[in-house]
Amino acid sequence: MRPPLSGTIVAIVDDDASVREATCNLLRMNGYSAFTFASAEEFLNSPEREIAACLITDVRMQNMSGIAMRDQLLLNGRDIPTIFVTAFADPYVAAKVQQRGAIGLLQKPFDGHVLLRIMGQALDAKNLLSP
Repeated sequence: MRPPLSGTIVAIVDDDASVREATCNLLRMNGYSAFTFASAEEFLNSPEREIAACLITDVRMQNMSGIAMRDQLLLNGRDIPTIFVTAFADPYVAAKVQQRGAIGLLQKPFDGHVLLRIMGQALDAKNLLSP
Protein backbone atom coordinates (compact mmCIF):
# COMPACT_ATOMS: atom_id res chain seq x y z
CA MET A 1 0.00 0.00 0.00
CA ARG A 2 1.39 3.39 -0.99
CA PRO A 3 1.06 6.50 1.20
CA PRO A 4 -2.12 8.57 0.72
CA LEU A 5 -2.19 11.25 -1.91
CA SER A 6 -1.65 14.59 -0.25
CA GLY A 7 -4.99 16.10 0.67
CA THR A 8 -7.03 12.91 0.30
CA ILE A 9 -10.27 13.82 2.05
CA VAL A 10 -11.96 11.31 4.31
CA ALA A 11 -15.30 11.96 6.01
CA ILE A 12 -16.00 10.35 9.39
CA VAL A 13 -19.65 10.20 10.44
CA ASP A 14 -20.34 8.87 13.93
CA ASP A 15 -22.56 10.06 16.76
CA ASP A 16 -19.94 8.94 19.31
CA ALA A 17 -17.56 11.89 19.76
CA SER A 18 -14.71 9.75 21.13
CA VAL A 19 -14.80 7.42 18.10
CA ARG A 20 -15.00 10.40 15.72
CA GLU A 21 -12.00 12.13 17.24
CA ALA A 22 -9.86 9.00 17.63
CA THR A 23 -10.51 8.01 14.00
CA CYS A 24 -9.82 11.56 12.83
CA ASN A 25 -6.52 11.69 14.73
CA LEU A 26 -5.47 8.31 13.30
CA LEU A 27 -6.16 9.43 9.75
CA ARG A 28 -4.48 12.80 10.12
CA MET A 29 -1.38 11.16 11.62
CA ASN A 30 -1.26 9.01 8.49
CA GLY A 31 -1.47 11.85 5.98
CA TYR A 32 -5.19 12.12 5.27
CA SER A 33 -7.36 15.22 5.50
CA ALA A 34 -10.15 14.08 7.80
CA PHE A 35 -13.43 15.83 8.55
CA THR A 36 -15.85 14.73 11.24
CA PHE A 37 -19.63 14.85 11.40
CA ALA A 38 -21.89 13.99 14.35
CA SER A 39 -24.78 12.85 12.16
CA ALA A 40 -25.68 11.66 8.69
CA GLU A 41 -27.71 14.82 8.14
CA GLU A 42 -24.73 17.01 9.02
CA PHE A 43 -22.58 15.22 6.44
CA LEU A 44 -25.26 15.24 3.74
CA ASN A 45 -25.63 19.02 4.16
CA SER A 46 -21.88 19.69 4.00
CA PRO A 47 -19.68 20.59 1.03
CA GLU A 48 -17.41 17.65 1.93
CA ARG A 49 -20.20 15.37 0.68
CA GLU A 50 -19.08 16.23 -2.87
CA ILE A 51 -15.31 15.98 -2.38
CA ALA A 52 -14.73 13.15 0.08
CA ALA A 53 -12.68 10.32 -1.41
CA CYS A 54 -13.75 7.88 1.31
CA LEU A 55 -16.47 7.69 3.96
CA ILE A 56 -16.24 6.01 7.36
CA THR A 57 -19.61 5.82 9.07
CA ASP A 58 -21.31 4.22 12.02
CA VAL A 59 -24.19 1.92 11.13
CA ARG A 60 -26.48 2.95 14.00
CA MET A 61 -27.00 6.63 14.67
CA GLN A 62 -29.96 8.70 15.84
CA ASN A 63 -32.38 9.86 13.14
CA MET A 64 -30.63 8.59 9.99
CA SER A 65 -28.49 5.45 10.02
CA GLY A 66 -25.24 5.08 8.12
CA ILE A 67 -27.01 2.63 5.81
CA ALA A 68 -29.79 5.15 5.03
CA MET A 69 -27.15 7.83 4.45
CA ARG A 70 -25.34 5.57 1.96
CA ASP A 71 -28.68 4.93 0.21
CA GLN A 72 -29.26 8.70 -0.04
CA LEU A 73 -25.79 9.26 -1.48
CA LEU A 74 -26.34 6.53 -4.08
CA LEU A 75 -29.73 8.02 -5.03
CA ASN A 76 -27.94 11.30 -5.64
CA GLY A 77 -25.33 9.63 -7.85
CA ARG A 78 -22.54 9.82 -5.25
CA ASP A 79 -20.81 6.45 -4.84
CA ILE A 80 -18.15 7.13 -2.20
CA PRO A 81 -16.08 4.13 -1.05
CA THR A 82 -17.65 3.46 2.35
CA ILE A 83 -16.42 1.64 5.43
CA PHE A 84 -19.07 0.93 8.03
CA VAL A 85 -18.27 0.57 11.73
CA THR A 86 -20.60 -0.79 14.37
CA ALA A 87 -20.73 -2.01 17.94
CA PHE A 88 -23.47 -4.43 16.87
CA ALA A 89 -22.02 -6.57 14.08
CA ASP A 90 -24.23 -9.49 13.11
CA PRO A 91 -24.97 -11.34 9.86
CA TYR A 92 -28.00 -9.11 9.15
CA VAL A 93 -25.94 -5.91 9.39
CA ALA A 94 -23.13 -7.48 7.34
CA ALA A 95 -25.59 -8.41 4.59
CA LYS A 96 -27.20 -4.94 4.60
CA VAL A 97 -23.90 -3.09 4.22
CA GLN A 98 -22.64 -5.55 1.61
CA GLN A 99 -25.81 -4.93 -0.44
CA ARG A 100 -24.92 -1.22 -0.36
CA GLY A 101 -21.45 -1.86 -1.79
CA ALA A 102 -19.51 -1.33 1.43
CA ILE A 103 -15.79 -1.85 1.19
CA GLY A 104 -15.60 -2.95 4.80
CA LEU A 105 -17.44 -3.55 8.05
CA LEU A 106 -15.46 -3.17 11.25
CA GLN A 107 -16.67 -3.94 14.75
CA LYS A 108 -15.98 -1.36 17.45
CA PRO A 109 -13.46 -1.14 18.90
CA PHE A 110 -11.58 -1.71 15.65
CA ASP A 111 -7.88 -1.97 14.89
CA GLY A 112 -6.62 1.25 13.30
CA HIS A 113 -4.16 -0.66 11.11
CA VAL A 114 -7.00 -2.70 9.65
CA LEU A 115 -8.99 0.47 8.92
CA LEU A 116 -6.00 2.06 7.18
CA ARG A 117 -5.35 -1.08 5.13
CA ILE A 118 -8.97 -1.37 3.94
CA MET A 119 -9.16 2.34 3.19
CA GLY A 120 -5.87 2.30 1.31
CA GLN A 121 -6.98 -0.64 -0.83
CA ALA A 122 -10.26 1.08 -1.65
CA LEU A 123 -8.56 4.33 -2.62
CA ASP A 124 -5.97 2.46 -4.71
CA ALA A 125 -8.78 0.66 -6.56
CA LYS A 126 -10.68 3.92 -7.06
CA ASN A 127 -7.55 5.61 -8.47
CA LEU A 128 -6.98 2.68 -10.84
CA LEU A 129 -10.53 3.04 -12.17
CA SER A 130 -10.35 6.82 -12.61
CA PRO A 131 -9.44 8.16 -16.08
